[in-house]
Amino acid sequence: MFTFENEVLRIVVREKGAELVRLFHKQHNIDYLWNGNPVFWGRHSPVLFPIVGALKNDSFHYKGKTYRMGRHGFARDMPFTLCAADKSALCLRLESTPSTLEKFPFPFVFDLIYQLDANELTVTYQIENPGREEMYFSVGGHPAFKIPLTADTVYDDYFLEFSETERAYRWPISAAGLIENRPELLLDESKILPLSKPLFYRDALVLKNLRSKMVRLRCTKHNQELEFDFHEFPYLGIWAARDADFVCIEPWCGLADSIDSDQQLKDKEGIIRLKPGQVFTRKWSCRV
Repeated sequence: MFTFENEVLRIVVREKGAELVRLFHKQHNIDYLWNGNPVFWGRHSPVLFPIVGALKNDSFHYKGKTYRMGRHGFARDMPFTLCAADKSALCLRLESTPSTLEKFPFPFVFDLIYQLDANELTVTYQIENPGREEMYFSVGGHPAFKIPLTADTVYDDYFLEFSETERAYRWPISAAGLIENRPELLLDESKILPLSKPLFYRDALVLKNLRSKMVRLRCTKHNQELEFDFHEFPYLGIWAARDADFVCIEPWCGLADSIDSDQQLKDKEGIIRLKPGQVFTRKWSCRV
């Protein structure tokens, strides 16, 4: 475990998956992250790489060969190594191995960087292509924020407030974890999404083409809030395990396969193409 802090915040990151497991506000004595209770969901904030979501038949095709990979990829279950740490940032690294190349035929160097500035946490994904051919991948975050935050509130007291008025559709997820092709209206010219546990009984809310680049987790009964900036990510997922006391705000560069996917990696919706020698960087941040 690595502990990193400033005068306001303390974070704890573990080597496995370079996963953030605590986001603690020292002055308010509040841990904003879900506790990882395995009865509901045993993770806190996994990184999604080199895919986001599920693949059709848990596999993809590339250059005439089929590769198998589970939902959200393998990075969240692999040990990262510390590559840099100072007063301003903590950096952990994952590099390709013979084992990863059997699942994902591209060499990579993946740095996950945590930075604190007063009451703000910034998380940066930096991916380098050291190979000789173009690399195809997706990346995303999956942080789970605890609600209720205080003992005098309940889950239904909380809501998400988008920075812009939205006419937003959710893209339903099939039983196999794939994106269906008939979206459903979620927000009808509104900024407010009330939270309730049944909202997630049909899996995550998958959102595309939002006007908003920031969303706030707020409560009707107190002024504690969390502001989440995802302006560098084209997709957003919102999810909670069934009847669990958290909500995930998930910035994504990439999506699960659609139900009618041809499984060709290069044609996958949201796939990122990175030329040899290039570096891809995206970051999200939250203020508490």
